[in-house]
Amino acid sequence: MFQVNFSEQSMHELNQLDTRSQMLLVEVVSTLRQEQLDHPGDELGHFHRNGRTYYRVRAGEFRIYFEQQGEALFAHYILHKNTLTDFIFRFKLPFTEEFMVEQDDSFWKYLESLRHKEDVEK
Repeated sequence: MFQVNFSEQSMHELNQLDTRSQMLLVEVVSTLRQEQLDHPGDELGHFHRNGRTYYRVRAGEFRIYFEQQGEALFAHYILHKNTLTDFIFRFKLPFTEEFMVEQDDSFWKYLESLRHKEDVEK
């Protein structure tokens, strides 16, 4: 059983949930075993970004993105499934920390910022 630490974004999401949902999310992450992390399956995915290995586990309506830090797991993000932020993080699209925290940013503003970035690079 792992100790689980949470980022500010993760704690913010947890605090918005009822106690039962909070317990479910924490249980899903804390009961993972090392062998599951070593050989992820259907419920647990992993990918590499910026030299780090991130894991993604499903917990009901949420997706928890975390990394292993020694004997502990650090939950970077708790995101609702099928949201734009979940899609962006999962498919490694360019993002900023502010974008992940501000989940109410509109999709079209994000696309516009990408177009503006291309214009600046030209």
